[in-house]
Amino acid sequence: MRKLWIGLTYLVFFLLIAAPLGKMTIGAFSEGFGGFWNALTRPEALHALMMTGFVVVVVTLLNTLFGIMMALYLVRASWLGSRVKGLLNSIVDLPYAVSPVIGGLMIVLLLGPESALGAVFEQIGLKIVYAFPGMVIATLFVTFPLMVREIMPVLQEIGSQQEEAASTLGAYGWTTFWKVTWPSIRWAVIYGVILTVARSLGEFGAVLVVSGNIMNKTQTATTLVYQDVENFNVTAAGGIALVLAAFSAGLLLLMEWSKRRKEVH
Repeated sequence: MRKLWIGLTYLVFFLLIAAPLGKMTIGAFSEGFGGFWNALTRPEALHALMMTGFVVVVVTLLNTLFGIMMALYLVRASWLGSRVKGLLNSIVDLPYAVSPVIGGLMIVLLLGPESALGAVFEQIGLKIVYAFPGMVIATLFVTFPLMVREIMPVLQEIGSQQEEAASTLGAYGWTTFWKVTWPSIRWAVIYGVILTVARSLGEFGAVLVVSGNIMNKTQTATTLVYQDVENFNVTAAGGIALVLAAFSAGLLLLMEWSKRRKEVH
């Protein structure tokens, strides 16, 4: 019975991960390395990869900053009532329960050109939806829980005694954070950053709704793959998808290496 379950596990792994990845790789190189290279060096592909890189960098920076702050508030802020913390916890988990497409739609309804807020922003020359800021907000909405959920268990585990002792000895808030809190949560932050980057690279639904998928303007790598598939350009779609998959897999392997390094130290 045990061998049967092990065999079924390997079969599911093959059908869901290995077989699609292999098929994608074959499709990417169906026209040889030259076809793969041409797919990556198209002007629209270069722009889409560059746009994806910009979104990833900005989202990772914002997610790291606000994720750390939110985790600290949810665990350490005694001035927040239990009901408020419960509400904030629910809001943090909202992207897990809501489809990214619905998240993108909410952003369009709230900040789109037809909304009151969107009209105000456009009057001052700042376009949110169908522009780079909207793409950042959509990706941030999807990735926000990753950083918070990595840091919160660590803060709960270490407790607040050392931080309270530092405050009692006269340390200011920033000093306490950098000298006491940060050394304890830095590995959790590293894991959160890696997960955020990997998730941002693969985000599609929310970005597609918010960006409008305008070629050479608001198109990311994932939405370019979608467009190539719609145009039956399998080689080009497979090439971009393979690069994204390889980069994300490399990041996850880096996270596993970081975990082993942490255990050694």
